[in-house]
Amino acid sequence: MAESSSKFDRPSSPSSSSSSSSGEVSVAVEKDVSDENGSNTGGGEGADVDNRESVGGSVGITDSAGTPAMELTRVNTLPPEILTSEKPQSPSHHLKLERSKTETPTHSSGFAQAAAKIFDNKISEQQKLKLLKRIATVKDDGTVEFEIPGDVEPRVLGTGSESVHSAVEDEPLDATELQYIPPIQIVMLIVGTRGDVQPFIAIGKRLQDFGHRVRLATHANFKEFVLTAGLEFYPLGGDPKILAGYMVKNKGFLPSGPSEIPTQRAQLKDIIYSLLSPCKEPDKDTGVPFKADAIIANPPAYGHTHVAEALKIPIHIFFTMPWTPTSEFPHPLSRVKQPAGYRLSYQIVDSLIWLGIRDMINDVRKKKLKLRPVTYLSGSQASESNIPHGYIWSPHLVPKPKDWGPKIDVVGFCFLDLASGYEPPEVLVNWLKAGPKPIYIGFGSLPVQEPEKMTETIVKALEITGQRGIINKGWGGLGNVAEPKDFVYLLDNCPHDWLFLQCAAVVHHGGAGTTAAGLKAACPTTVVPFFGDQPFWGERVHARGVGPPPIPVDEFSLDKLVDAIKFMLDPKVKEQAIELAKAMENEDGVTGAVKAFFKHLPRKKLEPEQLPKRSSVFSIKSCFGFS
Repeated sequence: MAESSSKFDRPSSPSSSSSSSSGEVSVAVEKDVSDENGSNTGGGEGADVDNRESVGGSVGITDSAGTPAMELTRVNTLPPEILTSEKPQSPSHHLKLERSKTETPTHSSGFAQAAAKIFDNKISEQQKLKLLKRIATVKDDGTVEFEIPGDVEPRVLGTGSESVHSAVEDEPLDATELQYIPPIQIVMLIVGTRGDVQPFIAIGKRLQDFGHRVRLATHANFKEFVLTAGLEFYPLGGDPKILAGYMVKNKGFLPSGPSEIPTQRAQLKDIIYSLLSPCKEPDKDTGVPFKADAIIANPPAYGHTHVAEALKIPIHIFFTMPWTPTSEFPHPLSRVKQPAGYRLSYQIVDSLIWLGIRDMINDVRKKKLKLRPVTYLSGSQASESNIPHGYIWSPHLVPKPKDWGPKIDVVGFCFLDLASGYEPPEVLVNWLKAGPKPIYIGFGSLPVQEPEKMTETIVKALEITGQRGIINKGWGGLGNVAEPKDFVYLLDNCPHDWLFLQCAAVVHHGGAGTTAAGLKAACPTTVVPFFGDQPFWGERVHARGVGPPPIPVDEFSLDKLVDAIKFMLDPKVKEQAIELAKAMENEDGVTGAVKAFFKHLPRKKLEPEQLPKRSSVFSIKSCFGFS
């Protein structure tokens, strides 16, 4: 929690200012990487990279000013000899120990030493990057891959605490208790697509119901969406259409080449530089003054924790994908098979993200926030951060990991009721009544590379399986068919919470919100992930037995879609979907999020000057975890 300035003497970790399905970053490094003795090792490191097996494409690397500095070939694997080709550099003040001449070096010891050094704040960022390059590989799909030697134990990797926390049930929340909390002004800093913004509208409306003033700051594209919901709006920089297009083209994590870097960095800079004004400036339309008492944000806002530090106000991070290190599953943006590397994967991704944004963050800290620059990598502090995190998914789908502490909550999916006010067009209603429930196929706000070809594949798969289908055109431009088909309905826009109840099954990109809506409607689900956390949700859907294995968009084909449809039509899969939907029925993620927010808010923000007399059965302090 950002309740005191002393808590901000350390830089915020990228766990609190990181990427998502809509905000991943390039790695920015200096042109020359020097070892601790000052000798230039940049050429040698480049030689290592050039000798690796290339699978096509390249990774654009920028210097600290954001200009292209070097180009790394994308690789498929990291040969073991690279892991031990040179000993990790030791800090100059440490005693250097040499191996016995009869002792055989092992890959595992070299890996463990390199991994531990990445999170040593006493060595330079250049050395950290060099170590990261030795143990990790950026794949063509934008994820980070590394392999843990079989005899390495998690405890030697230097990845922080893996303590198991006993599950403690929170006391039931009484709505009357929330009504006695004095009104505060809350700003939400939310970056991403419509699916990223929507759950925060639901949370904001609930906070507003309890008398708090809520300003939702997000991209200008969503101004009408926010205002129509009854919340205050303030614009943030960045264009979600450009961001989504970039992410699809580059598979998310790193730019495919130097030419992609300016576009990406321009978007990130617009976002980061726009975060302070929503916290303190008057409403742009009405001129009504505003001063935030607390911040709610999602990680793709990047600079949110630094703004909280400057304003000395608390911040609470909410996100739709796991960003806190755990030993139970790997980071969604990584590919590591061995459980020993799961926790390490979060900190490696964390470190790469920080290296990509540190120049922009420090520029904002110095010029706008009047704070000291952050001069060292803070990835290892992510799991020890005092900032509370709330995760927006059902514990019936992904239970809270046992090594997540009391500052972390899994609140449930946060649904925004759009169905109650929706009036479907008569032509859609008539089409639905004319036959059995259809299969929904759509990819929301994600651009599709070859929409005509994908549309043709979808129509053919529906024809082969004898199913009716609704194709959502979305931002991808699906639905251009040569000849109209009576078993296909082309849809422009429709609330998922209404539409999915009319469907037999759904096929989509695997965004957290769309996944939640499909599961709530008891729909068997096929995920076609494009990037980011979408493969994670596809894997969770399959593991729960409510859908086939995910089909990466680059592997989307007629045969795979036909097989997926047949899988979803299996009565046993439908039974599993109904069972999961029933388990989710009693969840109220919006209330869970509001409860988590106030539970972790500093005590002085919670105590009203006067409370009405109440029965001794209820205690506001006990409701929010205070003794």
